[in-house]
Amino acid sequence: MELNDKRRNYTFWILQFLGWGFINMMSLFVMKKISIELVVYSTVVGLFIGIFSTSLERWYLKKNIKFEGFGTGDFLKVLVAFLSAAALFGVLNYAAGYTYVKYGPELTEAETHLFNSYDSFWIQVMNSLFIVGAWTVTYLVIKLLLKLNKDRIERLELNTHLKQAQLNTLKGQINPHFMFNSLNNIRGLMLEDVEKSREMLTKLSEILRYSLTKNNINSISVAEELEMVHNYIDLSKIQFEGRLEFVKHVDEDTLSLEIPPMIIQLLIENAVKHGISNLKEGGRIELNLKREDSLLQIEVRNTGRLQIGKNTTQLGLKNIRQRLKLLYAEKASFNLQEIMGEVVANIKIPLA
Repeated sequence: MELNDKRRNYTFWILQFLGWGFINMMSLFVMKKISIELVVYSTVVGLFIGIFSTSLERWYLKKNIKFEGFGTGDFLKVLVAFLSAAALFGVLNYAAGYTYVKYGPELTEAETHLFNSYDSFWIQVMNSLFIVGAWTVTYLVIKLLLKLNKDRIERLELNTHLKQAQLNTLKGQINPHFMFNSLNNIRGLMLEDVEKSREMLTKLSEILRYSLTKNNINSISVAEELEMVHNYIDLSKIQFEGRLEFVKHVDEDTLSLEIPPMIIQLLIENAVKHGISNLKEGGRIELNLKREDSLLQIEVRNTGRLQIGKNTTQLGLKNIRQRLKLLYAEKASFNLQEIMGEVVANIKIPLA
């Protein structure tokens, strides 16, 4: 990004010199019977005035205008910058002409006629507004085209990485250790409760089916995701034998909302794997789902401490961040922190 900014800045100054140099040279070619002194003076001074005035305008626009979300306020700022630059351009041109007439060489008849014609206040105003206005429009059009091109490149990059993200999603969904542990736990349960074992096998098959069939879609209902979460919790409880407590607080108006598949399940799995499983006495997982204005807030709390080992891949957490960025850009957020003996994961997803 820094390299691109330097290149754009370099290109801007080249175009500034070429553009204003061309304008000044063309205006002089139109005029005849003008001394070489006036030609040199007008070219050099005109080049400086044009570059100085519009560069100040550009500096102001870069500091105060957000081209990503151009609004009425930004339009007024552009108008102020344009009028200020035009006024500065006109004043400097008038001062340059006055200086040449007063302190320069004796004027020819053609040069006297030229300065007299530009001595009118309204001619200076119209000339400044036209030239600086043309520069401002050109600058804004170029900025717009650069932004559109940047957005297009970002969309292409996101589409290019989408397949890889989906593959990573699949890897994060199917945890082999969980599958093996579940099968071993169900095998042990068969000796005690055959009916319960069948029920757990059904839940495990539902998890596998869900993981495989939902991999290529971008959204499902909260209700459908919660069904998957309950299956996962029920299977985990076999292993923890009463040491796992699961509590949920889900607002009714959130059940029909659309979310990326496996988002909640990955949070729950992370809470079990890195939280509850490390505690001899077990612990508690709390799921909170509520709607806040135009956002869906998903919160998972678990007993334990936030300890991310150096050897862990953090695939589940990376998976969540990557998919949120792919689907919602910067509109969604994901935070993981430790608060008073609990690990709190919080996701906010835009609803519109």
